[in-house]
Amino acid sequence: MPPSRPMRADARRNREALLSAARQAFLDADTDAHVEDIARNAGVAIGTLYRHFETREALIEEVYRKEVDDLCAAPGDLLKEHTPEEALRRFLLLLVDHAAVGKGMSSVLESIMATDSPVFDDARTRMARALSLLLDAGSTAGTIRDDVTGSTLLRALGGICGMRATDGWLVEARQITTLLFDGLRNRTPQSP
Repeated sequence: MPPSRPMRADARRNREALLSAARQAFLDADTDAHVEDIARNAGVAIGTLYRHFETREALIEEVYRKEVDDLCAAPGDLLKEHTPEEALRRFLLLLVDHAAVGKGMSSVLESIMATDSPVFDDARTRMARALSLLLDAGSTAGTIRDDVTGSTLLRALGGICGMRATDGWLVEARQITTLLFDGLRNRTPQSP
């Protein structure tokens, strides 16, 4: 099988515009967004959308995968800019914001979850690894407890983010996440 050629610049721009338009539709909680509307908002023809994504579900899955890629890249950057404790706090809030995107995609994500798509298993594994990296950095610094795993913390966040999407849910989810973060903090920092 010959190696695939790199995507042309215009094709790459069209693909990114489609992903951006689809993401915005889901952020706006337009779970019934039609592919025609997404293509129009991206400034491309419907045929262009289908050249990049065979189905609406494939487009939605790619939006979700891109969200996860962006999330899982964040811990390294956060650790470069902040203390491990602050990096963890910021990442927990990023995960809550990610859930806000997921809430807008809820009905269409359900259809993907009903398939054998590995995107969700992969996302959970990668997010737990990202959390473990931050927990380990905080534990090494002596500011974060060392008895919590990334998987356990992700499960706790799943409970927070699984709250029913009602008015004000995001504010409440952030407040609960702050309480969770406080419980992760080591009150007696170790001396170097």
